[in-house]
Amino acid sequence: MESQPPIQSQGVFRTLHLLEVADRLREKGAGLRSLCEPWADTTVPYGQMILGVFAGIAEFERALSRNLTETGRKRAKERGVHLGRPAKLNAEQIATIQKLVRDENLSISEVAARFGVHKATIYRAVTNNK
Repeated sequence: MESQPPIQSQGVFRTLHLLEVADRLREKGAGLRSLCEPWADTTVPYGQMILGVFAGIAEFERALSRNLTETGRKRAKERGVHLGRPAKLNAEQIATIQKLVRDENLSISEVAARFGVHKATIYRAVTNNK
């Protein structure tokens, strides 16, 4: 099942899709003409202008969304909020894993099975936390 973008961004994606379709049609020498909306007609100059306005609005919405997202991330980091996935292993588990791999010569696969994580998690624990 495909996830839906948030409500405020759905309009942006619809506008972007419309602009992409209009560009593909224009490249093939055709235009876009709506049967229900007389202003949506890229075969005439005013329709091309309207589509240009839509393109500007879509770009503005994308920039605004990027800005709001970045501002929210910065504020969250300032408050000490952890961004991203939660850690699978705590510091004590990492120390144990390093001991098992380095000192007791257990294989990465054995350690991963013991801790219930993927082998890549064990590799990261052994190489990144020396």
